Amino acid sequence: MVNAALLLRRPLLVSGRPGTGKSSLAYRISRELGLGRVLRWHITSRTTLQRGLYDYDAIGRVQDTAAARAAIGGDPSGAKDQAPLGIGEYIQLGPLGTALLPFAEPRVLLIDELDKSDLDLANDLLSVFEEGCFSIPELLRARRRHPVVRVLTGDPGGEAEIRDGTVTCRAFPLIVMTSNSEREFPPAFLRRCLLLDMPEPGQEDLADMLAAHFGEETARQWGGDLIARFLERSRERGGLSKDQLLNSLYLATSGGIGGQDGSLYEIVEAVWHRLNGAGPGTKL
Repeated sequence: MVNAALLLRRPLLVSGRPGTGKSSLAYRISRELGLGRVLRWHITSRTTLQRGLYDYDAIGRVQDTAAARAAIGGDPSGAKDQAPLGIGEYIQLGPLGTALLPFAEPRVLLIDELDKSDLDLANDLLSVFEEGCFSIPELLRARRRHPVVRVLTGDPGGEAEIRDGTVTCRAFPLIVMTSNSEREFPPAFLRRCLLLDMPEPGQEDLADMLAAHFGEETARQWGGDLIARFLERSRERGGLSKDQLLNSLYLATSGGIGGQDGSLYEIVEAVWHRLNGAGPGTKL
């Protein structure tokens, strides 16, 4: 599915229960393919397409311009040093806007928890996904005087040149969108995505995960009974996160909770709470 997303230039919509590794998929892809830092766009109910593309600090520009003019008026000899900053100093590309820059290799963009978005965001993303470009109106208006403007990007300390107010990708980014299956998306949006349902990890998967984090010996000593109990509680409580299992094994090996038959299984009851916010349910 990842290879298909790269070849077809289509975003990958990854669904599944919380804690099944949906977000981690983006980081693994970037690491294994050597595609650099993952750009992460965390979605809320107030998120808009423009904030994902770029942010323009108009108020900051007006304030700086007024301060520069006041300084020049008070000291004409300092006009050069107090000149207003260019418009590019007040524009910063967001995660999506940065991913669409003309990089030689595709960037990995993680759009996390898309189902928390406003109803219109999925449809707004369609045109950007189809065209692989977007315009910045503030730079379009100034393109005759400033055809090339240098702006900030979503990478730490990053900058990029924007020509004629338009950003067009060279290599279409690999876009991983995660969803907890809490809402339905428009059919037109789903048709343009590749759909991947992330399966829940089984007993062997969880054992490998514990061994990777804590070592083979610790995983053998504690993992068997802990994993069996964890899977049982997960079935009872509508699915638990693998982070909850990691936390419980950390408690078991920290030396401050007690043995396997002591208070450990009393405290992990609080750790293995339902992900929907309900109470812990049946005691161990």
